[in-house]
Amino acid sequence: MKNFLYFAAIIFLNSFAFGQDTRPEGSVAVISSAKAQSEIAIRETFDPTRDPKIDLAKAIETASKNGKHIILDVGGEWCSWCVYMDKFFVQNPALAKIRDDNFVWVKVNFSEENENKNLLTAYPEPRGFPHLYILNKKGKLLHSHDTSDLEKGKSYNLLKFTHFLKTWSPKKW
Repeated sequence: MKNFLYFAAIIFLNSFAFGQDTRPEGSVAVISSAKAQSEIAIRETFDPTRDPKIDLAKAIETASKNGKHIILDVGGEWCSWCVYMDKFFVQNPALAKIRDDNFVWVKVNFSEENENKNLLTAYPEPRGFPHLYILNKKGKLLHSHDTSDLEKGKSYNLLKFTHFLKTWSPKKW
């Protein structure tokens, strides 16, 4: 975690010093309220202007090459639980490693600006947000998951989330 904070601070200072934003497209710096205000975490935002069909096509290509499954993370910047989930992964690097080793994570915006019906009508209707759709490497739906059962207080349950990701990880033969 110290290395991550050090790296994040260097990126932040470099972008400030040189007037350039080095964060990934669609991400914003978030100050974690759970830790000291000096901790900065980078998170990808839900972008209503993105085309999720293009993002899914890229994810299928990456997942196929790397033997991973795909998770469509459906939510929006209006969704506090979506932000909690992003922070939860930052605060739990071992969980983020399980996610990154086994899945291609694709954020799909659902908001007044863009409900992305062109993609989401192909899947069961979400009961709440964030909602996770697990797809195989070819893009076939394996599971639709309401994340409320993974919650704990104003965060998520580490054991339940770990079990969830391990359950839906591709089988490595």
